[in-house]
Order: sequence, then C-alpha cells, then structure tokens
Amino acid sequence: MIDFEITEQEAEQVEYFRYNYPEPRIQRRFEVIWLKSLGYRHKEIAKIANIHQDTVTDYIKMYNEGGCDRLQMTNYRKPIGALDKDADSIKKDLCQNPPQTINEAVVRIELLTGIKRKATQVRTFMRRLGFKRLKCGHVPAKADPEKQKEFLDNSLHPRLEQAKEGKRAVLFMDSAHFVHAIFIGVLWCLSRVFIKSASGRSRFNVLGAIDAINLQLFTVCNETYINANSICEMLHKLASHYASMPITIVLDNARYQKCRIVAALASELGIELLYLPSYSPNLNLIERLWKFVKAEVLYCKYYTSFVSFKKGIEECLGEANTTKKQKIASLLSLKFHIPIIEINKAA
Repeated sequence: MIDFEITEQEAEQVEYFRYNYPEPRIQRRFEVIWLKSLGYRHKEIAKIANIHQDTVTDYIKMYNEGGCDRLQMTNYRKPIGALDKDADSIKKDLCQNPPQTINEAVVRIELLTGIKRKATQVRTFMRRLGFKRLKCGHVPAKADPEKQKEFLDNSLHPRLEQAKEGKRAVLFMDSAHFVHAIFIGVLWCLSRVFIKSASGRSRFNVLGAIDAINLQLFTVCNETYINANSICEMLHKLASHYASMPITIVLDNARYQKCRIVAALASELGIELLYLPSYSPNLNLIERLWKFVKAEVLYCKYYTSFVSFKKGIEECLGEANTTKKQKIASLLSLKFHIPIIEINKAA
C-alpha cells in the first residue's frame, strides 16, 4: 500500500489541472491523483482513466516525490515551434497590453516577430504560455494600491489573525440598494431572449454585516433609506450577539457611517470601526455577497410585483446562513486583490 497525503490547497490545484492543463497526458496524471484523493482503489482508477494499474502506481509515486510540480515534468522530447524562441518577449508584450481577441493577438505577434500563424495556432500557443480569457474586473480610478496594501498589512490582517484564534469578531459591513428593475445577464440560448422590465423605482435596502470567519450574516432592512439610525440598529444587534468579545467592523467612508452619533454609540458599546481606505470596495468582503445575491435571484428574472421582488432577495439572504452557506464560502475567502496593473484600451 502506497502512502498518500494531499493538502486542501494541492487538491484544488489538482482538480483544476485535471481539466485545464494544456497537455492531455498531464491532465490524465492529475485525474489519477484526484481519484486517489477521493478514496478510489488503484484497480478502479485504472479502469476509469483507461490506463494500466502499474501506471496508476507510477503516477502516485511521482506525486509523492514532488507534488503537482513533479506531475508536470515530462521526459519525452517536445518539438520547438517557431514562436517558442520569442516566447518571453511575446508574453511580456501581451501582459503589458492584453489583446481582446485572438485575431488581435495574431496581428500583434506578427508585428513583433515577423511570424504569421493561424488563429487556432496562436490560441494554443497563448494557452501554453498560461494566458486565459478572463472577464476584466474594475476598481475606482482613484484607488490607491499602496494605501490598500498598507491597510491590509498593518490593520486588517492582524485583526483577522485574532479572529481566527477566537480572540476577536471581525465583520465586514455595507449596504445594498436593490431597485425593482431589470437586471440584464447572460444566458445560453438558441436565440436572443427578451425579459420584461418592471416599471417603477421601488427599492429594497439592505444593511448587511458578515462575520469574516464563520460567515454569519446580520441584516437591517427597509424600503426608505439606510442612514445613521440603521447603523446604530446594526451596532446594537452585533453587540448583543457577540457579548463580551471585542468587535471590529470593517466599513467604507459613507457619511452616515462616520457621523458623531455612530461614533459615540460604537465607543459606548466597545465596538471598533475600522474604515477602509477611500475607493476600496475590493477590500470589503460583503461586496462579493451582493454580487452573489444578484446572480442568484435578480439577473435575467422578472418579478411581477415589488412584493415578490423583495421576497426573492429576503429568501436568498436568509439562506446565506443555512443552505447557501457552503456555496458562498469559496466566494468569501479572505483573499483580497489589489489593483497593480492599469490597462488603457483607448482608441
């Protein structure tokens, strides 16, 4: 019996590479390790992967020797393409200004190297370099990456470490204003789908605070406005729930969250208000929850009335602490992306 251990982080990498590694032969190796991590016997793995049982044993030994890096090593000779000798300069150029389409990449590579290749060949080459077609994210133009990094290192991460040790509660707080209107999304369909658009501007306001460690969600809702009184109601709710434990609330710089009433109550209740750097929604964990709610119950859906619209949101938020908790856990990991590259695609 071969000893076999795999960490959670390695398991995630194995699961990704079993489908996304550019070479099918290496994909199969990762498939074997994935099946092994699930507890399948070598005979069963060999049958599923359509390989000899001895090969299963060899792949597991390779993984034990050097993990995922060892599985990616090959001993067979790989032909060198004409573009490979310029791979570093091509990668550098495309990283500085990523192309929107493969056809754009074809033209750029030809200008850079003098070598013209078909779109399918360029697509394969770019995947081999590690490029993937990803949707762009966005951050406010005035965001300051240096201040964000300083905030993470000196303010947020130390408190999150205390929270992991059970010495402090850290919550991320923000409000969302859901307007009863159409939320356009993307569908897989044979022809374009048209969705009815609700009339009126009724809105459902949700002030939310989510625990960074156990992901418990607290809400204060209304159909008018989120103001200082709403914040005070949330502070009382959190102080009551966490009793004598130190509480830190991470929040943005909205005026009604920095007023004297809120500051005085927070001081009275022993709650620390940790304000984010300006223009830093990417550092507020709960922003991801609002995107999740829109994807779950709002995009491409028509609600005949504001009552049904509100009910859909309330049910989704209610399930955040129960049936949907596991689903949102991966979205609310404590990994924060700081903008470090600015791309100007001006005409």
